[in-house]
Amino acid sequence: MSKATDTHWAMPPNRDRALMLAQREVSVFVYDAVRLEGINFTLPEVQTLLQGVTVGGHKLSDQQIAVNQGEAWKLLFQMIQGHRFALTKACAEALHSVAAKEEALEWGTFRSGSVLIAGTDYEPPAPSRLVQLFQQMVESLSGMEDIYDQAIHVFLTMARCQFFYDVNKRMGRFMMNGHLLNRGYPAINLPASRQLEFNELMLAFYESGDEEPMNRFVRSCLEARVIRIMKE
Repeated sequence: MSKATDTHWAMPPNRDRALMLAQREVSVFVYDAVRLEGINFTLPEVQTLLQGVTVGGHKLSDQQIAVNQGEAWKLLFQMIQGHRFALTKACAEALHSVAAKEEALEWGTFRSGSVLIAGTDYEPPAPSRLVQLFQQMVESLSGMEDIYDQAIHVFLTMARCQFFYDVNKRMGRFMMNGHLLNRGYPAINLPASRQLEFNELMLAFYESGDEEPMNRFVRSCLEARVIRIMKE
């Protein structure tokens, strides 16, 4: 996989600066996240929703999904600032209880039944294996030197294992970015403008389990201006 020796990744860790950048971009993170789910809000509409005001012309359930994402970001920031974030089942479930409220079949707990992923013949593991697979994911990070390889592995593993009934890709990104921010590195946003590329690469990843193409894609989504600010 790509390593931190790339010029893109030669950033000194700075927890306060990385958190500041992420906090200022929450509305964009939420906008892109819901657009990737096929929910067509504009950025001003998302900003309005996150300010606690409903917007017309959209289903209440879609509005709730957007609000949930904003609240999950708030919780993630609180966890990091309070030194309570870790790559644990408990943290993942706490974030899911907010991010997936009223959306998933169950929220705040690993799934208790089997699921399918649309568009692929790949079948996620049985629920009886999920706790062990989560622990294996965490343990595997010790063999990866680069923080971004670690974080992207978390995102992709959570998406492919489908630890929850729903909101798995979004949860994978929350845990990925929690790991980055907690170590002083900037969060990565996946822009909705690259939705087709994202969907095609994810479907190929589900089938093959090969992380390399998605690793390159996710890394390419970190903005040059964020890297510049982190290097200042």
